[in-house]
Amino acid sequence: MTERDPRIERLRLQRARPPRKRPAGTRPSRRGFFFLAGAALGAVAMRVWDRGAAWQPDRVAETGEGMLDDASGLSATPVWRHERITGSPAGAAERVAGFIQEAGDRPVIAAAARHSMGGQSIARDGLNLTVAQDFLEVTGPDSYRVGAGTRWARVIAELDAQGCSPAVMQSNNDFGVAATFSVNAHGWPVPFSGCGATVRSLELIGPDGRRMTCSRGENAEIFGATMGGYGLFGIITELELDMVPNQLLEPEYRLLPANDFGPAFRDVLYDDPAVSMAYGRLDVSHARFFDEALMITYRPTPEQVELPPVQGSGWLSRASRPLFRAQLENERIKGLRWWLETVAAPRLGGPVTRNALLNEPVVTLDDRDPDRTDILHEYFLPSDRFADFLSVCRRVIPASYQQLLNVTLRYVQADTESLLAYAPQDRIAAVMLFSQERTERAEADMQRMTRQLIDGALAAGGSYYLPYRLHATQGQFDAAYPRAIEFARLKRDFDPQGRFSNALWRRYMEHLA
Repeated sequence: MTERDPRIERLRLQRARPPRKRPAGTRPSRRGFFFLAGAALGAVAMRVWDRGAAWQPDRVAETGEGMLDDASGLSATPVWRHERITGSPAGAAERVAGFIQEAGDRPVIAAAARHSMGGQSIARDGLNLTVAQDFLEVTGPDSYRVGAGTRWARVIAELDAQGCSPAVMQSNNDFGVAATFSVNAHGWPVPFSGCGATVRSLELIGPDGRRMTCSRGENAEIFGATMGGYGLFGIITELELDMVPNQLLEPEYRLLPANDFGPAFRDVLYDDPAVSMAYGRLDVSHARFFDEALMITYRPTPEQVELPPVQGSGWLSRASRPLFRAQLENERIKGLRWWLETVAAPRLGGPVTRNALLNEPVVTLDDRDPDRTDILHEYFLPSDRFADFLSVCRRVIPASYQQLLNVTLRYVQADTESLLAYAPQDRIAAVMLFSQERTERAEADMQRMTRQLIDGALAAGGSYYLPYRLHATQGQFDAAYPRAIEFARLKRDFDPQGRFSNALWRRYMEHLA
């Protein structure tokens, strides 16, 4: 840039001031400024508070007799049977094998919280298993074993007591561990690919009901297929994963033009191995749509003793929600939120543990409006083509009916193992949260917008993520996932009766087998 942006200059001056000292771990986390501002401004945003029934993190979306839905609220599907799997991994394996036998020729799928948004976690007219085993055992200095349904909140709490942290998980703690592996979700930790890169082995119940161990050294082909395989090769009952030391981390904030974010993010992460957590944001206000980006990087503090125990966000999470939800069709609130993130956050934020950054439920900002639903998109771009994709977004998104509330930017290292890899090379991930009306018009508009964004991502050498609404065309799916035919043929050989099935399989891959 030839002329310094005044807000960037303001940030530079603020960073130059001596920080106010507080005890380690007591200042707000990256969410903390959000929470405090939400508490102060809650009265302004109360028009969106407590509309509809409160979201329950363990709901299984039973919408009526013989029906299941997922987090979208748009995937109501008739099912033959729904069962909940609890107990030890060994006991769970026996129950799963029995249920598979009872299902006969009916399709089978397993899920945890059903946070997917297009029927990926539902078997139409089939047996649907909700895995809920709550089990964890530390197996070595850098590994642990969990039951498939164990939620990340339990993992964080248990590992925190050991001074450790999960190597990779997504940015919310109420998902099941096996489900995270099954979509190969990624998060803020760097430098990593998806969660699958940190899984050492797993136990799988295959289509014949027998238990098999899968790892990089045993049944490796099936291991690569189940990583990001959406449960289409069997039911996972337990996993062994990597863990890393928990650390106290200091955030650094950098405001920059959005078009420069991709290369800048890449360079920081490649050049500074001290960065262990990182993410970005984009300004979503219409007047400055995707003009500016904020990069937040975390590095270990010099002192790493007496780390505070991890805690949930409690009332702070509830306080943040009204402000976030007040952004709906309100440009002033969107502008206020961007000011809070770019100006207030650097002053309020301070050292925070790695586990505290990860320990946040999705319920924090959940929608409670019965007339709307939250829909996620995610696109993966080469860093040097990130600006090309932003150009498409500036043209496509404001022209839609959809309300974009948030964009989080992440780094994803290349995935060379999963057959359905969304990042075959290093990528910048753009995670978008839209609020959508529950109407046919809005659904048609979302489909149109989604296809245009996918075209933009593909044209920039990128791809899109599969856990969300199944709006992509067959051609777009084929272009983004060229190894899908290999996946389908392996599944045909491994599961010739097509025992494991979901909407993703039926929509894009069944005919490939």
